[in-house]
Amino acid sequence: MFITFPVLRPRISSVRGRRRFDWARAFRWLVLLSLLWLGEIDLLAQTNAPFAGQASLLPFKLNFGLESASPPQEVDSAIKIVFALTLLTLAPSIILLMTCFTRVVIVLSFVRTALSLPGTPANQIIVGLSLFITLFVMAPVWDNIQRDALQPYNEKQISGGEALEQASRHLRTFMLRQARPKDVELFVSMAKMGPTTPEQLPLKVVIPGFIISELRTAFQMGFLLFVPFILIDLVVATVLMSLGMMMMPPMTISLPLKILLFVLVDGWGLIVRSLVQSFN
Repeated sequence: MFITFPVLRPRISSVRGRRRFDWARAFRWLVLLSLLWLGEIDLLAQTNAPFAGQASLLPFKLNFGLESASPPQEVDSAIKIVFALTLLTLAPSIILLMTCFTRVVIVLSFVRTALSLPGTPANQIIVGLSLFITLFVMAPVWDNIQRDALQPYNEKQISGGEALEQASRHLRTFMLRQARPKDVELFVSMAKMGPTTPEQLPLKVVIPGFIISELRTAFQMGFLLFVPFILIDLVVATVLMSLGMMMMPPMTISLPLKILLFVLVDGWGLIVRSLVQSFN
């Protein structure tokens, strides 16, 4: 007995007098028959329950669904891992904001702008110099943290919470010494805290107050750096105007004079010395 499938006959069309085989239509029917054949095999495998231990004839198995973690400990561990990864991502920014890096990098950027040299020194040099100055200034604080927090914790003398408290205490002392009382009191009032001693202030209040103070101090130092260079620009512009050389840009004359003045007075040494002494 022969069974014919008239629908499987490939459609042949004529293109400019020639007969063309419709491969797309034949491929769709081939895929449909393959799916029907796989479904039939899966049905036969389900009906043969005694032989369920044998390997399945299907090449793959597709499941859709949501599974929840059975024990609550798995959920807690996943949350801790996500929190740790987030903290590691934000740790560099947090550490830089809690040190003298903010003031140093802003002042050095002001120096570059005052010299009318937007690309010299490069950003990598400015950031690298700021990091090394930060390490130099923060060395006493790191030594205290190493002595009172890290070393006892490594020797199993204190717990992790106590080590963190000792480290935060030294950082809090440094930030409170550099921050203005007005800025710290601003966040204390917004946090609706009562009278609190400086040693008991939480870091969520000390850190933003310290950052605002650092920004204010850095902009004050940047303004003082701009004054001599602005005077050079004014003098050069006045001289060129009096000579009738209005078509010549004042920057052409003032830029070499700025660089010469900065080199003669040992500008980088003065700025670095002022930055380091400003934290004492």
